[in-house]
Amino acid sequence: MMSAENGYEVAQQHSRLDAWAKHVGSTLSAPFMTLSFMALLVIPDLKLSDRGLFSGKDFKFVSLWID
Repeated sequence: MMSAENGYEVAQQHSRLDAWAKHVGSTLSAPFMTLSFMALLVIPDLKLSDRGLFSGKDFKFVSLWID
């Protein structure tokens, strides 16, 4: 995480968000950390990026549609 805010305040806000995510049903131990790793295109296999669906196994963007 990056912020111009005080680190302690950011940590408190993150703790509140983490608790909220768990309260509304997340079963992940670290829901927001999981989301941040999901965006890494180099972790196989399929990843959704700002440019589309990416296959880490084939190392190329793939169609969202089934032919």
